[in-house]
Formats: sequence, structure tokens, C-alpha cells
Amino acid sequence: MTRIDRRGLLRGAAATAGVTLASPYLARRAMAQGAGTVNIFAWAGYLNDEILAAFTEATGITPNFTPYGTNDELLNQLRANNGAGFDLIWPTVDRVPNYVEFGLVQPIDEARVEVARVLPSAWENSVNLGAVVDGARYQVPTDWGTEAVAFDRDQRPLEYGTASYGDIWNDGAQATVRAHSALIGLGLWLEAEGRLPRPLLDAFTSPEAQTEIFDVILAEAVERKGNVIQFWNNENEAQGAFRVNGANVGQTWDSTAATLAREGMPIGFIAPREGALAWMEGLSIPTGAENLDQAYAFINWFLTPEAGAMYTNATSINSTAVGSDQLISDEARAFFAAAYPGDALEKLWWWPIQESWYVTKRNEYQDRFLSA
Repeated sequence: MTRIDRRGLLRGAAATAGVTLASPYLARRAMAQGAGTVNIFAWAGYLNDEILAAFTEATGITPNFTPYGTNDELLNQLRANNGAGFDLIWPTVDRVPNYVEFGLVQPIDEARVEVARVLPSAWENSVNLGAVVDGARYQVPTDWGTEAVAFDRDQRPLEYGTASYGDIWNDGAQATVRAHSALIGLGLWLEAEGRLPRPLLDAFTSPEAQTEIFDVILAEAVERKGNVIQFWNNENEAQGAFRVNGANVGQTWDSTAATLAREGMPIGFIAPREGALAWMEGLSIPTGAENLDQAYAFINWFLTPEAGAMYTNATSINSTAVGSDQLISDEARAFFAAAYPGDALEKLWWWPIQESWYVTKRNEYQDRFLSA
């Protein structure tokens, strides 16, 4: 399994520092392509008014942003439209092969992408994480983040080194989790305790291995289901668990905890000792895209250091744009340092490619967990 970390990403940034501030060139190039519109289907909360306005100011292009909440929602919508309706989508890299399988995305024309703007390690490692299928690239990596442990500092304080996915499932937890990824977090805890029949990563290699491993995980999850006061499927639901329903711990995205902390809630976010679940995302172009010039203009603009920093400041999700880490706010920098102290970056657990058979069977176990 390919493992990358932010220190490696930052080494890539240093190696390409000479091209860090070329954004005026990109803006002039985009303007030369003409104005028009670009239809973007992206995660809810990723593109705020400030980001969209900055793109229009730089390029003259009008973005139309439609939000979604889950990878499955994105995939199902695109399948229903036969790959039409949008010029850009934003799937996680491990799911890109699903879109290729159904003929929903087109190969990226790398000659139209300012590849030097992407951190080299992100570009290279995305190959094995799912962005390249049968030798063709279908996604430009734009950002990465994690799903780890959010916690109430007052009710359930946690510290790096002892914090564990087990804190979500032990006595006293009033937890919020996403069912399918919670099974992976629980599996990592069981694996660390020597309680899985084989390595967790084997679950991604064959249906038989997945069944053998997930049977053990599901049994443990059902036994401890009483700890879960709310399941979440999207960002708003995960935040609502802490705001309204009394959650004091959860397995959530980094952006969830960062938003709650900005609101003044005593919510922290920490990588567990088993390793934070790390994901990479990027921009892909559907087969039915009608505004290709504008789609590539958005990709290239989003990879400028200024746009990358604006995105990180808004979401606390890490940009792959070279130089963006030098422009982020002190708040975003402090959040990152608190979430990944010590050797946390070396322990990141990157999601493997999720083939269609894996997703189908994963959803079956998820449904059994929810209905238990």
C-alpha cells in the first residue's frame, strides 16, 4: 500500500519553490480562453462565496456550484445523467476507478494542466491510489485530509499517543460515526490488539477476505453499538451531533472538528495511535462535460498557492498546490499541528482503491450494522 505524508508533500513543495508564485500567468491564460461558465459538482462546504468570487475575478468565468454530501450521492447522480450535467466533479481518489468502470469520466489532457503546480509526491502517489486507470489519468489531485477522532475537550479529553479509535467504543462514549468508515476505524483498533484473523488491508483484495475480516468487525460493532448516539452521512450531520445531540467523541472528518472549533465549541481533533484514515481528492471531468476550456481553467486556478491557501483556510483541508502551505492562516496552521503531532504523519492510513465489489459488500455490512 502506498503511504505518503505531509512531510513528504512539503519536501515536494520545497523542490518546486521556484514556480510558487506564477498565478498571474495562469490568470492571463484563463482569460485568453474566454469567459463563459463552468458547472462544478463538489462536496458541500468546499467552495464558499469568497473562493468562487476569486475565481471569477481571476478568469472572468462564472462558476455554478452544486453541492453533494457523499461519494455515493455523486456517483449515483452521475450515473443517472450518463456522465452529463457537470463540467467538473470532486471524488476521492480511491473511488475514481468506479467512475471509469461506468464510463462516467474522461481522461485528463495533461498537456492542459499546469502539472508543476501540484506537489510532486501528490501527483506521483495518486497513480497508485486510483487516479490512473489502465495508463490513463482521470483525476488531478487537489487536496487531502483525514478522518480521525473528534472529541470534547471538557467531557472527554484525549492526548496524542494514547488517543485511539477504541475511545469511540469504550465506556462513557457518546459517539457519532459514519457507519461504513467506522467499521474500518474499529477494524484498525482490533488489528492493533491482534483480534483480526488477517491484516485489515486484505479486505480490499477479495470478497472472501473481506467477508472473513468484516464478520469479526461487525460482531464487535454490533456489541458496542449502544455507544453511538447518532450516525452521520455528511458534514452537516456530523457537526449537528456535537451541536445538538450531545456527542462527546466521534470519528469525523478534519473539517468537521475545525468548523466546530471556529464556532467556539471545545472540540479537538487528533490522529489516533492506529493512524488517521487519510484520503486524497481531486478534480475529474465527466464524459458529458460541455465547457472543457473553463473546466481546465478552474483546475489550473485552483492549483495556485493563493487559491490553495484560501481553500485550506476555509475548510482546514490540505491543498496539494505548491506554495499554499506558506500562505495559510495561523489558525489553519495551529489546527494541523494539534491534529498531527509527533509521528502522526508517518502513521497515516491511506484508503486503498475501493473496487465496485468492495463497495457493494461494504454497504451490505454497513446496512447490517445500522439495522442491528
